[in-house]
Amino acid sequence: MLKSPCVRNCCLDQQDCCLGCGRILSEITGWAAASDQQQQILVLAKMRKQQREARLNLSVSRQAFFNNTD
Repeated sequence: MLKSPCVRNCCLDQQDCCLGCGRILSEITGWAAASDQQQQILVLAKMRKQQREARLNLSVSRQAFFNNTD
């Protein structure tokens, strides 16, 4: 069993997605019963999501920098 991706900052949004760890409610409640392979898939999916968000944030920051007309 892998270590849970829970970061102890649990708060669900309107789509039942945890704002702390990014898992949906069914993934949270099913973690203990999930196979090692299923848990690994969830962990990797979280990592990919974080990488996408980091790239998007960088892109937005660059756009704001280059569009600054002050």
